[in-house]
Amino acid sequence: MSRLILFNKPYGVLSQFTDANGRPTLKDYIPAEGVYPAGRLDRDSEGLLLLTDDGRLQQRIAHPRNKLEKTYWVQVEGAPSDADLAPLHRGITLKDGPTRPAKVKIIEPPDLWPRNPPVRYRKRVPDTWLEIRISEGRNRQVRRMTAAIGFPTLRLVRVKIGRWRLGKLQPGEWLEMEV
Repeated sequence: MSRLILFNKPYGVLSQFTDANGRPTLKDYIPAEGVYPAGRLDRDSEGLLLLTDDGRLQQRIAHPRNKLEKTYWVQVEGAPSDADLAPLHRGITLKDGPTRPAKVKIIEPPDLWPRNPPVRYRKRVPDTWLEIRISEGRNRQVRRMTAAIGFPTLRLVRVKIGRWRLGKLQPGEWLEMEV
C-alpha cells in the first residue's frame, strides 16, 4: 500500500522539507518520513498539497502529460466581466508559451480561514473571487494568467487536485490515507 498525505499548506510555507535560509517548510508540520510532495505550491499560495512515498503515484499526480485537473479559489484585484475572463477560457499565451484552456467562473467569497498576514484591503478597489480549474501546473501559472488579463491575484488557495479535496482541513493540518 502506498501512503498519501493531504496537507493544507499555510501561506509562507515552502513545498519542501529543508531550507538553507530557515524559512518554514513541510518538516515544521509533517513528521512523516519518506514522503515527498507530488507537485508544488508557491510559498505565497495556500491549500492542498499532496505528498506520497510512491514514486509512480507522485509522477501520476504531478506530471503535466497526465493533465490532472487542479482547482483554485483565487481572489483578484478588480471586478472582471465575462468578457475579461474569455481569454482564460480560450487559453492565453504567457512568456513560456500558450496555456491550455482553463475553466473559470466568478464565485461568492468562500468561507476560508483568515490569512496571516491578511490580504491588503483597499477601500476604492473592489476584489472578486474566481474558481479556476487548469490541467497543467507551470510555475506561478494562475497568478501569471490573472495578471495577463489585468486582474492581479491577491490570494490563491488550491482546493482540489484530481479526485482529492482539501475538505475541512485547516492550515497546517494533514490527513494520511492509503491508496
